[in-house]
Amino acid sequence: MANLRDIKKRITSVTSTKQITRTMEMVATAKIRRATDRVVAATPYSDAMMRMLNNLAANAAEGSHPLLATHAEKKHVLFVVVASDRGLAGAFNTNVLHAAEKQASKYTEQGVAVDYILCGKKAIGYFSYRGVAPSMSFAGLSADPTIDEARRIASFAREGYANGGYDEVTVFYNHARNAADQDLRVEQVLPVVVSADKAEAEEGPQTSFEFEPSEAEVLGSLLPAYVVTTIYHALIDSASAEQGARRKAMKSATDNASDIIKTLQRQYNRARQGAITTEISEIVGGAAALKKEE
Repeated sequence: MANLRDIKKRITSVTSTKQITRTMEMVATAKIRRATDRVVAATPYSDAMMRMLNNLAANAAEGSHPLLATHAEKKHVLFVVVASDRGLAGAFNTNVLHAAEKQASKYTEQGVAVDYILCGKKAIGYFSYRGVAPSMSFAGLSADPTIDEARRIASFAREGYANGGYDEVTVFYNHARNAADQDLRVEQVLPVVVSADKAEAEEGPQTSFEFEPSEAEVLGSLLPAYVVTTIYHALIDSASAEQGARRKAMKSATDNASDIIKTLQRQYNRARQGAITTEISEIVGGAAALKKEE
């Protein structure tokens, strides 16, 4: 059994760690609200834009815009991988990085080339270690993404797809299901997939629209904005999920530290009791020896 000094050092060390994890849990809790509010504020705009695209798709001619056109053969794809800048968030980064790597391996086996846009230091470090040079990378923005970041990614993806450099653009990120749980999402950004039947399936009276100057020109303005919105929504959704994952991981770490401290405290009490018993036995034995000598 470890001596009292060793046990006391372990208790002090674990207590210090518990204070750190508890503080990180509180910080993540404070950040969740702001991150979630950004997602809630952006969602209606994204949904409204998708509904408008559906209405346009019902009237627009097939292949009326390059971002709607599906390429006949898939030879080159672009992955936008959204991770975090910091760790200590459980499996938050692992899930999205492994999903992107697994999908890339499947494409590579089929002879499809894969390029990456990496968001977050963890994604950059993960793929750099594997010798992957990204087309674009963004660090230091995972907890607070900007619309400029989304625009730069969207512009690169749009130009690459419209020019035939890419045949598909996919984003990998974690969706914040609630304040505690996250879901991995793999969404195709390009080609833009719209459903002309969605508007017809909605309940309530349907509205017919007249477009000026024309459906094609409105679509040409709306699609680039939609790609920016889709990517920005993924970035802020991932930011919200990151705080939730970190809060959950730090709460688990804090609870585990409390359990370890309780176990160590019991060990310390038993060791202390054993040491006292030994001392008493030695005193009694010494007194008995002195009495015999008398």
